[in-house]
Amino acid sequence: MKIRPVILCGGSGTRLWAESKKNTPKQFINFGGWNLFTKCLKRIKNPIFDYPIISTNLKYLLKVKKNLKESKIKKYKIILEPTKKNTAPAILTSALISEVPNNQAMIFFAADHLIEKNNSLIKSIKKHTNYLTNENIFIFGIKPNNPSSEYGYFLTKKINKDINKVKTFVEKPNLKKARFIIKKKGYWNSGMFFIRKDSIINNYKKFQPHIYKTCLMSVLEAKRKKNIYYLNKKFYSKNKNKSFDYAILEKNKKINAIKLDILWSDLGSWKEICKMFERNKKNYIKKSNIFYRPWGKYTNLFEGKGFLIKEINVKSKGLLSLQKHYHRSEHWLVTNGIAKITLDKKTYLKKLNETIYIPLGSIHRIENISKKPLKIIEAQVGSILKETDIVRYQDIYGRIK
Repeated sequence: MKIRPVILCGGSGTRLWAESKKNTPKQFINFGGWNLFTKCLKRIKNPIFDYPIISTNLKYLLKVKKNLKESKIKKYKIILEPTKKNTAPAILTSALISEVPNNQAMIFFAADHLIEKNNSLIKSIKKHTNYLTNENIFIFGIKPNNPSSEYGYFLTKKINKDINKVKTFVEKPNLKKARFIIKKKGYWNSGMFFIRKDSIINNYKKFQPHIYKTCLMSVLEAKRKKNIYYLNKKFYSKNKNKSFDYAILEKNKKINAIKLDILWSDLGSWKEICKMFERNKKNYIKKSNIFYRPWGKYTNLFEGKGFLIKEINVKSKGLLSLQKHYHRSEHWLVTNGIAKITLDKKTYLKKLNETIYIPLGSIHRIENISKKPLKIIEAQVGSILKETDIVRYQDIYGRIK
């Protein structure tokens, strides 16, 4: 029996758009002919997978159908939540539909995660399929490439050559604790789960009987139109807002880990988005988008809806003007050299992989104090993303009129 992929596609991605609530949800952001949802759809185009189930809401239905069509996926089921209740109800209702056999293996992907080594993922799935039971759960862990406070972690204990049992979950620690966890060989909790349908049902019956009853009724009383389930609002709204982690994972003692050493990110911050563009910038660089300035040059890598990604190259001893913007904030990631950054009345030294946030309206500048070239990936976020939105206060190149 093939594995049933479920894509959780109801998030709004508000972390990226702190200054606006009207921007595109993260999974649908166009990053240059692709978005995270279509990357996920491409991931499931593998012979080991059955046709997908998409869990989303009415607000995103047209976008979901459009992306399915563009990805040439003709067979699918869509489950529409009448109200947002987090991942615990979403995962259960996806499993309860009649099209999923009782002992079918299911894998749950988030629509807004970027995975850049699908082959390793598929190989790991195949390796662990036969270990699934009607009680256990496998979660996918990512080997950290840096200490981060943006992700949860877990620690494991090796049971045999193929099974690593999860001992402890750690919710988004501070950087000091994250470094300690990594030394203890902790892994990021990716939020991807591998589990059989009967295990889902048994776990909810045991640990969350109220959620099980309300979700079952919301499916049984759902309106169906072709391949879409419109979950019953009366029953679904009785669920508490609860994540799968809190509802099930932290209560079940039979959680195992599938450890992956791959490039993975939920692109949940502009820092991670800047890193993604840095890794793939050769796909975006065009000669027509390179602009030379007295202090060096900048390259417009990609302009999306409400954001612009640039690479800034500052020559040795180069100094940009002291300036501010009325219509955009900026996120800077140093990818080479050392940057001396002025931000209002403070100065900072930023090195490789370090970041800084430039709020809208703040006075700032960049200076290369070293002999090496300074490179920065910049994400501009705002309503106007043009050079005209620069107010200069000081400039050694005589550009203040």
